Amino acid sequence: MNMADASDQAASLRGELKRSEPMARHVSWRAGGAARTAYFPADVDDLVAFLRALPADEPVLMTGLGSNLLVRDGGLRGTVVFTQRALREVRLDHLGVLGGGVYAEAGAASPKVARFAALNDLAGAEFLAGIPGTVGGALAMNAGCYGGETWNIVAHVHTVDRAGKRRVRTPDEYEIDYRSVVRREAGGGRRDQGESAPHSSLLTPSRREEWFLAAVFNLKRGSGAESRAKITDLLKWRIAAQPLNEPNAGSVFRNPQGDYAARLIEACGLKGRASGGAMISDKHANFIVNRGAARAADIEALILLAERSVQEKFGIALEREVRIVGEA
Repeated sequence: MNMADASDQAASLRGELKRSEPMARHVSWRAGGAARTAYFPADVDDLVAFLRALPADEPVLMTGLGSNLLVRDGGLRGTVVFTQRALREVRLDHLGVLGGGVYAEAGAASPKVARFAALNDLAGAEFLAGIPGTVGGALAMNAGCYGGETWNIVAHVHTVDRAGKRRVRTPDEYEIDYRSVVRREAGGGRRDQGESAPHSSLLTPSRREEWFLAAVFNLKRGSGAESRAKITDLLKWRIAAQPLNEPNAGSVFRNPQGDYAARLIEACGLKGRASGGAMISDKHANFIVNRGAARAADIEALILLAERSVQEKFGIALEREVRIVGEA
């Protein structure tokens, strides 16, 4: 694409483009630096047009509610695309041989999908009420709680790549594990990770990058009243067990097989440990909370402390659920 073509495409965009956008406004930790560029698409077609207009070497981070994201205090060199304003449609869907149930776009909040399913007497999505992020994030990491996992109910997904090409993909095109989703390459050999892995601090452009636009969840007929009761029980459990009154990003670490990250961190004597304005929650040790003035560096220091302490005491390498990006 030459510069004239790129300018023509950019001029046709209908979304909102911002420079030096403070990411603390957009992540649930309420901390961190600014993104060099931020884009809020008007709808799916506008998002596709924006991706096509971007230079091939421009790093892109797709995010919704920022519920598992930490941007370092030095900010982010690249473009952040926010899905939660435009890509939030949730509706009933019936697509014959491809399955059916509930269609939900990537920017829709996961609890909204749980409530919508219950209101339509569909069962199996109740656990989504306990996931604080969006459908896109839940798909990207196979989020789960309360005995359920996102990809257990996925019939198929809609995706878009760096060139703006849209596809429909089925679960058998991905390697799906606990808090891990990796797209298989054609032929089933090497794996394509698409977006940077959760541990990566850099955004590296790739021709194979692909993001979720929406999913169709295949749910069973059930009792709306029973589903709503399950959702109520789940929310009561969350309120009782998690520090929801302070900014946090949910569970920081995945649970090791046969154990719990919170138990290991607490056994290291770290519950209530503070660094600057951040603290390992004294209510749930797998949560780090912003007590009001935390920097991203304070939060990251506690993440590293927990990793180091658990490794030294138990010989277990904790794996992060949260993603850290940007410059220190």
